Amino acid sequence: MLRFLGQAVITALGLWLAARLIPGVTFTSTGSLIAAALLLGVVNALVRPVLVFLTFPITLVTFGLFLLVVNAATIGIVAWLLGGFTVAGLWPGIGTAVVTGLVSWIAGSMIGDDRPTYRAD
Repeated sequence: MLRFLGQAVITALGLWLAARLIPGVTFTSTGSLIAAALLLGVVNALVRPVLVFLTFPITLVTFGLFLLVVNAATIGIVAWLLGGFTVAGLWPGIGTAVVTGLVSWIAGSMIGDDRPTYRAD
C-alpha cells in the first residue's frame, strides 16, 4: 500500500507538470489532481494490461510506439471518469503520457527499487 501511495505522489507530480507544460490538460483543483493520480494508478493496474494484451499485434508492428496511444487512452479514461480533470484530445493525452512517464522514470532512478532481488547461485 505504501508503494502504491508513493507511486501516486510521483504520478501526481507528473500530471501537475503535464498540466503546466501541455496545452489542453487542465485540473480544476488540487483535489482533482490527487484523485486523478490515484485513479490513474487503479486504471493502470486493472485496465492497462487488458489494453496492452488486445493491442499487442499493432504494438509489435509499430515497434512499441503504440504503447504511447495505450497510455494516452488510460489517461483519457481517467479524464472521462473524473470531472475535474480534462484532456482535450489524443495529442495532449500522448504528451501527458510522455511527461508522466519521464517523471516516473526519473523518480524511480533517484529513489531506487527496494524489492528484493533473487540470484540463482
